[in-house]
Amino acid sequence: MDRPYVITVSSEKGGVGKTTLATNLAIYLKALNEELPVTLFSFDNHFTVDRMFRIGRRRGKGDIGDLFAGQPATDLVEIGEYGVQFIPSSHQLSEIRERLTAVDALARLLAASPLGGVVIIDTRPDLDMFTRNALYAADRVIVPVKDAPSLENCRHLYQFFDQQGLSRRPLRLLPCLIDSRIHYQGPFRDTYQLLKAYAINRGYRCLEGFIAKSPKVESLNTNPEGKIYPVITHGRSTEVHLQFTHLARQVYLGMREERERRLDQVHQEMSRQEQSRDAAFLARRQTLQPDCLLCDRPLASAEAIGPAGYYAETSDGRLAGFLEESCFTETVFRHFYGTRREIGPTDPLRDLFRESAQRSCFVLRRAPHTRNFYQQQLSFYRFDEEGLEVSHKAIDLPREPAGLSQLVTTALGNEEGRLGDQFLLISRVSSDFPEEILYDEQHGRLRQLAGRIAAQLKEN
Repeated sequence: MDRPYVITVSSEKGGVGKTTLATNLAIYLKALNEELPVTLFSFDNHFTVDRMFRIGRRRGKGDIGDLFAGQPATDLVEIGEYGVQFIPSSHQLSEIRERLTAVDALARLLAASPLGGVVIIDTRPDLDMFTRNALYAADRVIVPVKDAPSLENCRHLYQFFDQQGLSRRPLRLLPCLIDSRIHYQGPFRDTYQLLKAYAINRGYRCLEGFIAKSPKVESLNTNPEGKIYPVITHGRSTEVHLQFTHLARQVYLGMREERERRLDQVHQEMSRQEQSRDAAFLARRQTLQPDCLLCDRPLASAEAIGPAGYYAETSDGRLAGFLEESCFTETVFRHFYGTRREIGPTDPLRDLFRESAQRSCFVLRRAPHTRNFYQQQLSFYRFDEEGLEVSHKAIDLPREPAGLSQLVTTALGNEEGRLGDQFLLISRVSSDFPEEILYDEQHGRLRQLAGRIAAQLKEN
């Protein structure tokens, strides 16, 4: 699958021409090669992209926010003016930004998408999580600079690439909104020469040429029709037209010369991670006890895991297996709540316990301060989802050889039959897909919870 060549237009400085650059570059690239799919979207909230490219008034199937919700990019793309595709902008980006924690989220979504050609991303004038995602996915980053402050802000983009272990090669500065009327005496004839010299002195690489400041181009955003017109149709008489033509050719040739897309690298890493996750899942799967840890009823076979209600794992990872729901429920009520009557399938107590188990986990361990061989007691804890203790009961270790006693001595006992310092963490699992707990994400959260619980128990 040919993955798209991603161009990110980014600068922490506002007013440097990012959106003008992104929208017009998309049109000039499409004009350069009509067969090339060009897709544009923006993480800014001024909706310039929508106003410039939408044909008619009909809204699309979604917006850029839906991409992060898992909707395929190809389902969100609209065919716009000048043959440019675009994904509509979103009013909900501030809410999504608060939940977005991974810098590779966008790259993963695009790498898994059949979207091809060129993708151009217009970013906000700050290094927020959306901008970081756009930078992480980019084959080419175009950084417009128009003055010394915008040039100084470039170091943050370079620092981001260094922090992520990425090559700086995609980064290119482009002087923008340059006033061609300004000239200097000395070695630098104009603002373009001066900014380029400053950039090179700092170790930055630049694209050839610049984009000039033009009253004619600026006027294309303001008209009685409320439209935004591109340079290629309404600014051909300006020098900016020639400058965008030159820029588009540079970008196009750079894309043609690029042997491997950034998203190809991301996809390869995704494949490696998936293989690693599968291997970790299989390893956990193979070490499972095949029977219910309480009643020895077969639960885990090579083909599937039976109707298990709970997963149990020792804090040291030595033993892991599943518990049948009714078996565990009856054991808890009998030994820790002192309920003598049978808890039937429709008993309200069972429903209440099941509901509480959805939002908590349970721990079995040697009761604090009972190290004597003949005075062994067992503690039963309930912790909430954050790992904070909710309740605690202690009982004498049952003497019958099966059931709870067998589970405790097998999981927590040493060769002498004495309970050690480790504990057994028991967590509710999905009845439809109990093995989900063995996958990296779920199991990782369980181990983090075990760590927080261990820190609390250590203080007891």
